[in-house]
Amino acid sequence: MTDNTPTFSETQASVLIGTAEKMVEIWTRLSPEKQATLLARFGTEENALAALVTTHLVAGKDDH
Repeated sequence: MTDNTPTFSETQASVLIGTAEKMVEIWTRLSPEKQATLLARFGTEENALAALVTTHLVAGKDDH
């Protein structure tokens, strides 16, 4: 059996972890009402977070 799982370089893994941390940070800063609104619109926390991060990146905002 061949393992077709993609591997990540240290840099890619670091970026992925950083992005996940940013998503959690953004979500926890939202009010419960805003979280509920986003969940109603996007269906899942993951989808809502992806939309938030995408909007954040497209707008050129970076907290670091």
